[in-house]
Amino acid sequence: MKKTSTRLADGRELVYYDLRDDTVRDAVDRRPLERTVTTSEVRRDPLLGDSVAVASHRQGRTYHPPADQCPLCPSDGERLSEIPDSSYDVVVFENRFPSLAGDSGRCEVVCFTSDHDASFADLAEDQARLVLDAWTDRTSELSHLASVEQVFCFENRGAEIGVTLGHPHGQIYAYPFTTPRTALMLRSLAAHKDATGGENLFDAVLEEELAGERVVLEGEHWAAFVPYSAHWPYEVHLYPKRRVPDLLGLDEAARTEFPKVYLELLRRFDRIFGEGEPPTPYIAAWHQAPFGQLEEFDGVTRDDFALHLELFTIRRTSGKLKFLAGSESGMGVFINDVPPERAAERLREVASS
Repeated sequence: MKKTSTRLADGRELVYYDLRDDTVRDAVDRRPLERTVTTSEVRRDPLLGDSVAVASHRQGRTYHPPADQCPLCPSDGERLSEIPDSSYDVVVFENRFPSLAGDSGRCEVVCFTSDHDASFADLAEDQARLVLDAWTDRTSELSHLASVEQVFCFENRGAEIGVTLGHPHGQIYAYPFTTPRTALMLRSLAAHKDATGGENLFDAVLEEELAGERVVLEGEHWAAFVPYSAHWPYEVHLYPKRRVPDLLGLDEAARTEFPKVYLELLRRFDRIFGEGEPPTPYIAAWHQAPFGQLEEFDGVTRDDFALHLELFTIRRTSGKLKFLAGSESGMGVFINDVPPERAAERLREVASS
């Protein structure tokens, strides 16, 4: 992998990640852009104890442009985009309309390929590995920012999810706090460790799932399963078999196997509802240990946390979505229409030949 860092016309950082070491990236952003002004503010809820990012400037962000005006495609002649060069493998840049900025963290966009009509599942294995390397590098770089406590790499896919740009891409949020879901995991981790005299909860869950009926696919270094208490109609958790706290902890063997396993998982997701159905909308979310102090979680260290990816869709059946209505949105209690055992069975049925 070759990494080349540059600046866009308004001062935002852009980083090219290339498969070839001899690739030269010297294109200049020719757009007459003014410096980006953001109004991002993080407010803490005193009753729930969580945080809300208030970012009113995002109301003006780009919304479903036609394909020939996509800001994530390479620049072409006088059609100038967020990527100055005429081609790229993988590119990461600071979001022009960030939810988090300055002392409130940072938001980046990750373009998986220059092919506007592709999806992550269409990538070759070496390209998917390059994305993994980019996620890892960004996690490392962002972890050193004073305002950052946790790094979250994710992909929203599909208009049903709320995606406003059709080009295959993901995002990275660098939060100035430990996110609520991670805090819940850390509390459960601490309680289990105390109750069992030191057993790791992530290890116990993985061992139990691998011995059960909800395994979707398994490699030498990775395992994917539908969790016992899945929140979403089709939800898969992907774990490295050797527990590591973040993407930086993966060894070469796990990195090498990841593209094959993950691409197969994504391709199965697109076959859940049968031939002729539109692409399955999904969210793919990496869970990594926070880089901040963990004193509030008694006896837990970063090394106790287990890196894993959660992949899920809001489509519950053909043509129907799972809406977060009263119980889910009002009380945080999910009601799942698809038994996890049936979801796992379906994901095994659609395995590629």
